[in-house]
Amino acid sequence: MRVLVTGGAGFIGSELVRQMVNNGFEVINFDKLTYAGNLESLHSVADRPNYHFLKQDICDAQGLQTTLERFTPDAIMHLAAESHVDRSISGPKAFIETNIGGTYTLLEAARLYWEQLPGNKQDSFRFLHVSTDEVYGSLGEEGYFTESTAYSPNSPYSASKAASDHLVRAWHHTYGLPVITTNCSNNYGPYQFPEKLIPLMIIHALQGKPLPVYGQGRNVRDWLFVGDHAQALQLVLEKGQLGETYNIGGMAEMANIDVVRKICDILDELLPESPNHPHDQLINFVTDRKGHDFRYAIDCSKIRNELGWTPQENFASGLRKTIEWYVHNPIWWQRIQNGSYRQSQSFSLRERELG
Repeated sequence: MRVLVTGGAGFIGSELVRQMVNNGFEVINFDKLTYAGNLESLHSVADRPNYHFLKQDICDAQGLQTTLERFTPDAIMHLAAESHVDRSISGPKAFIETNIGGTYTLLEAARLYWEQLPGNKQDSFRFLHVSTDEVYGSLGEEGYFTESTAYSPNSPYSASKAASDHLVRAWHHTYGLPVITTNCSNNYGPYQFPEKLIPLMIIHALQGKPLPVYGQGRNVRDWLFVGDHAQALQLVLEKGQLGETYNIGGMAEMANIDVVRKICDILDELLPESPNHPHDQLINFVTDRKGHDFRYAIDCSKIRNELGWTPQENFASGLRKTIEWYVHNPIWWQRIQNGSYRQSQSFSLRERELG
């Protein structure tokens, strides 16, 4: 199967691409390479014959059309998005342009491409849209998000993703485009950009910097190991029902402050001679984020009962693997901190163009 993955140089996208290439799929990675896109996360598959990279923007209709005509994919997996809530609060425009405008442009390109496919190819084509549980809003102390939970997004980021979900649903209902949507909980794991909670805390702790925790750290999230998420997405692509939504969660609810303390405990164990030991002395409570949702929690019984998926990692095992990866791969995140990863991939792209 030949699959076009948008946003394949991002955190979730690169995990998905690595897995799919290793599983024998032919993968076209279509990524704009914004600040969070990092080709260094794809070194292990970069030279594989079933992997192709295109530096392209999902807002570019002509570029999408050309790519679809050139590669004739059997499926599109749409992960390209602006995804950081804090950045959406300080600068929402990019989120509206990419998450809404880009999804519209991609849907239209996919529809026009799909409509001209021969019958058997048209019947088997799939458009998988990858979204977030944040579209559902905020939960109280109890309850879970299900696929039928009403949308109630509270940040510019979640509002833009909610709008993209509705566009995908409309293109299925109106035009018949064969779509499936997934909504996931908070991902974590190796290769995650350092602005997100878990890698930020790990890296700050390794460097002896304060660990900034919003408010009192009581906000609760469900944590999903990125490797489990990528496996779920492949399963949904191959076996999911058209027009359906599947919630993907890690079944690992935890308050942010407890996550940070667990990180500190594992680092204390792994690095007993560290000058920052005990690492929890670095915790620093800061002014809370505007409109900070209190709790997210996913009921993922639908994907478990219908498709047989359950996460393989619990939070303890996944977090340990994640911390060990950051401890043993400092060059990866140091190159992000000093900006050299952007220079290297620009050079690599120029080399490819000249070649």
